[in-house]
Amino acid sequence: MPEDANRQWRHRMTEMWVRRALDYQDRGIDLLLSGQSPLGELLAAPSALRLDGIAVCLVDVTDPVRRARLVERDPGRWDIQAIDAYLGWAAWRRKHALDPSHRPDVIIEDGWPGMAWQRWTGWHSGDPRWCTQLLDTTDHSVTESVDQVEQWITEQRNAHQAGQLPLHRGWAS
Repeated sequence: MPEDANRQWRHRMTEMWVRRALDYQDRGIDLLLSGQSPLGELLAAPSALRLDGIAVCLVDVTDPVRRARLVERDPGRWDIQAIDAYLGWAAWRRKHALDPSHRPDVIIEDGWPGMAWQRWTGWHSGDPRWCTQLLDTTDHSVTESVDQVEQWITEQRNAHQAGQLPLHRGWAS
């Protein structure tokens, strides 16, 4: 990630990954995209409408565990303000995962002009298309967490094959 990365950069990178997913889709290959882009950004990416299906999972931990992991993983890299900002982003992500109307300004303001926010900004909590699986890995080992994600992937792949993904082709119409 470049030093000067901002929302517009993240939005453009989300579009780049969606286009890569479309390339894989054309070749019959699934893509698991792991990153910081929340569901609202993914759905607003210009090419997202062409995806056959979208499934989203937020792998999460409690704030005290996240704080401890940041300090352990990168000693001296994170000052208190940076950690607090990271925790603030995590808290927003949890709420955004459940409710599209929760502070969309966080990702929309000063964003890349190519994004199509209107695809979902009228949706409300409970809309069946707004579906993010929350996986809390706080009390799980890495192996257990990987197993959880693998199980979720299998379930989503099966739902896609059965035409039961909430975000399948045509979700925006």
